[in-house]
Amino acid sequence: MLPSAYPYDCQTLKAAWTQFVEQGTIALPSPDPAVVRSWRYCREIGLEPCSPPQPKRCGAEALEQRRQDRFDLIAIARPFMEDIYQFAGESDMIVYLADEALYLLSSVGDKALQHTLQGMGMEDGVWLSEEQIGTNAAAMALSGGLPAQVVGPEHFCLAYHSLTDTAATIHATGGEMIGVIGIVTLEPNSHPHTLSIVMAAARAIENLLQAERSFSETHQHLAELDAALQAMSKGILFLDPEGRVTHINACAGDILGVSHRLARGRKLSTLIRLPTDMKVAMAQQTSMVEKEVVFRTTDGPRPCLMSIDVLRKGSHPLGFILTLEHAAEVRRLAHRVVGTRAHFTFDDILGRDPEMRRVLYYARMIAQSDSTVLLLGESGTGKEMFAQAIHNGSRRANGPFVAINCAAIPRELMSSELFGYEGAFAIGEEGRPGKFELADGGTIFFDNVDGMPLDMQASLLRVIDTREIVRLGGTRAIPLNIRVIAASNSVDLADEVQRGRFRADLFYRLHVLTLTIPPLRERGNDILLFVAHLIEQFAQRLKKTATVSPEAMAVLQSYHWPGNVRELENVLERAMHMVDGCELTVEHLPRELRMATIGGTDKAVITLQEAERQAIIRAGRALRGNTTQMAEALGIGRTTLWRKMKAFNLPSETFKR
Repeated sequence: MLPSAYPYDCQTLKAAWTQFVEQGTIALPSPDPAVVRSWRYCREIGLEPCSPPQPKRCGAEALEQRRQDRFDLIAIARPFMEDIYQFAGESDMIVYLADEALYLLSSVGDKALQHTLQGMGMEDGVWLSEEQIGTNAAAMALSGGLPAQVVGPEHFCLAYHSLTDTAATIHATGGEMIGVIGIVTLEPNSHPHTLSIVMAAARAIENLLQAERSFSETHQHLAELDAALQAMSKGILFLDPEGRVTHINACAGDILGVSHRLARGRKLSTLIRLPTDMKVAMAQQTSMVEKEVVFRTTDGPRPCLMSIDVLRKGSHPLGFILTLEHAAEVRRLAHRVVGTRAHFTFDDILGRDPEMRRVLYYARMIAQSDSTVLLLGESGTGKEMFAQAIHNGSRRANGPFVAINCAAIPRELMSSELFGYEGAFAIGEEGRPGKFELADGGTIFFDNVDGMPLDMQASLLRVIDTREIVRLGGTRAIPLNIRVIAASNSVDLADEVQRGRFRADLFYRLHVLTLTIPPLRERGNDILLFVAHLIEQFAQRLKKTATVSPEAMAVLQSYHWPGNVRELENVLERAMHMVDGCELTVEHLPRELRMATIGGTDKAVITLQEAERQAIIRAGRALRGNTTQMAEALGIGRTTLWRKMKAFNLPSETFKR
């Protein structure tokens, strides 16, 4: 029924229905064209208009499943259905909701009318299609896409001529039809305003569905944002203009030592003592970029790096965003960037000499400990390489390795270099951590420790004992987790103690684990390993191919190498630059090296011990390690020769290869 057709004549509609049912035509004034189309369709499919309809109904389980699948629609529509029934006077009215397939999902209304409809087969779960119950408002609204009203005789089935049915479709946000809301009343109560009611109810339900979807999407976005903030390695806090916590992630709670779940809604100042710099920045509503601050808690100080961003809407402040980072994490990142890491391992240290293998075995055992280590050895023996290998072989391998040459730092700068300083100590600067702090979680290596001034030796001793430092100009004690490795070129460091050049208490503190690295001249045939390794290394770098002549090898092996491995490396690198063929000969070696061996033409004087050593090497190479012939050639007894070869670490196998 079109609203414009009111007031309508029920008898005229009855006569038109009777004529159509009996003759299949309509000569009388025609009803709504949409109703006529529906009658014709019902006649075409063979629906019997005068027989009591037996509409199809889905089972209880299927109905419950449909309700579960459309839970959101029912939850939103049900309050509107109850309001319509209540405001209409709670009599002679049924308000119903069907799904997109026209299965009746829910209804509310007059008990007597519900009982009457149930007698017609109209109950929850019934299928409201034209094929089942003929012309009805729900089916017409679904097929036409517009609200519809069917009054009395406009129903194709005679059983429903006492009713008026009004319905409107409900659409989802994307435009697809998801349900129908309708009203059933007795035909005498028909009114065009009923059409307006179902239309308004359908639009209100659609608006709430849209709002619900928007709210759900917003909630999902907030959940995703919260998950992202919780996953961040930095601490994030959102504060309102009064300093109240509106959001805090777990990392920020860990840095500050507060529960991130209990902190929301409370002022941060009630949870933790705020640094002065932070209070000033918030009071002045100014930003702060990566400034080191210390939060005071009952568990002690909590240093961190903090940034503050001010949120504004125009000139009106909305709050603050705080970004926090563990000071230790920042230092570890700096270590990775600037390369304060150990590169050498025990596999990089060459050595087959029995004494060297013993030293390496001892060094591997030392690496498993966390005690202080003292490395002794001549310059160039590889003390720093051992220090790095010990660090990489320990459980601190992933931490920093900070090396300091005590002989290279001016006395007046050593304190600030080691301990760092606060901003108040250096005007115009914000403060800087020292080497001790940079080594936190790893190893600090003091090379040439005997070159450290006595007053700094006392400071080092205190750090080793207390495992904490205080920056210059500061008052805060900073705990440290470091391992100390020291090295000295003075093999007899105890002699330096006797002379008053090194503190005895520090010597005994460093002397917990001591490793003495033998010089190259006492490592027997190891020089052959070094020569082969270095020649290959320089050949790749210089893109040359060269071998060492026997004469050049004899000179290299007989030289006493006061500069140890470092001197050998320099000599071979210079020689490889001068090689223009495929063989490195004596002529490519430095003149001072050639002259220092037996047979040199200069007037350089060598010790009798060195002369004996070189003479034995010459004889061994000439006679291929035959000790009997070597003793005869040298004019000494074979026992004496054995004793001297053992003292010089020159086994006969050296000359037989």
